[in-house]
Amino acid sequence: MIRDVTGIRRIRMLYLQLLYRCNFSCLHCFHGERLKQADAFTAEEAVGLIRLMREEYGTEAVTLLGGEPFLYKELAQVVRYTRQELGMQVEICTNGYRIERRLTEIAPYVDLLRVSLEGVAGTNDDIRRQGSYHAALSTLNLARELGVMTAATMTVTSRNIDEVLPLARVMQRFGAGQLKLHCLRPVGNAAQHPELLVGDPTAYTRLREDLRTAGLSIEVILDEDLAEGGAPEICAPASGPREIERIEADPRGALTMSCKAVGKDSHAFWYEKTANHIVHRPSATDELTLAVPDVVYARA
Repeated sequence: MIRDVTGIRRIRMLYLQLLYRCNFSCLHCFHGERLKQADAFTAEEAVGLIRLMREEYGTEAVTLLGGEPFLYKELAQVVRYTRQELGMQVEICTNGYRIERRLTEIAPYVDLLRVSLEGVAGTNDDIRRQGSYHAALSTLNLARELGVMTAATMTVTSRNIDEVLPLARVMQRFGAGQLKLHCLRPVGNAAQHPELLVGDPTAYTRLREDLRTAGLSIEVILDEDLAEGGAPEICAPASGPREIERIEADPRGALTMSCKAVGKDSHAFWYEKTANHIVHRPSATDELTLAVPDVVYARA
C-alpha cells in the first residue's frame, strides 16, 4: 500500500514503539498524555509487522522503543525472532533504568543499545528521573561487559545545551560509539514546557562550532534543525522518493515516515494488526498532504 501511494519501494529501518507505558515521565517526551494509555503490540503483532516490512520493503533493521521497551514483557521473544529468524539488525532505545537482568538475557541478539540521556548528573535527572543518570551509566558498563555496542541520544534544550560536550566526553569514557542529538519539538510533554525551547538560534551555531573543534573521538550526529537557519525543507514523503531511511509505528499501529510528524497525529498509513496489512487513510492533515519534511542528520 505504501508503494502504491508514494512510489517508495524500500524502507531501511522500522522504528517500532512496542508500548506507551514508561517508568519515566520526561519533561520533553513527545508522547505526553499517551504515556498513560494501554495500547501495545502483542508479540505476534510485532513480529507480523516486522516480517511484513522485511518482505515488502526490504527493511533490514528494527529499532525497538516505547514508552520504555524493557517494560514490554515479550521483548525477548520479539528480539530473538527478529535477529535469529529474520536476520535483521536489532537496536533498542531505552532509558537504561534497572534493566540489568533483562539486558543480560537478550544481549546475544542485540546489535546496538542506545541510552537516552539529557545531560550530566543532576541536569539529566531533573529532566528525566532522579537516579536515572547513574542507572544509565551502570547499564552502559554492563552492556560493554556483555559485548553489546552502545550509543546515546540527547534532545537539546535550553537546560542542557551547555552539557552536550561534557556528556559526549562521558560517553567516550564509557565506550559509547555515537551521540545522537535531536532538536526539541513542542509536542506531548514538551508543549507544556515552552521554557525548554532554545530561544536564541545562534546558540546552535556555537554548539556546532564547539563540536567541530572539540577533538572528540566519539561520533556525534545531529539533527540539521540544530542550525541557526534550521534544516532545508527537503525529504518530504510527498516528493515520492524510491527509498527512505525509516518508518515509525506507534502502539496503535499508526505509521509515520517523517520524524517531524511524529506526535502530531498526521498519519497517512496504519498497520491493521489483526489483518496484518497496511492501509491508507488520507486526511487533510496527514504528512503526505502537508508534505512534512523528514529530519536530516549529519555528522558534527
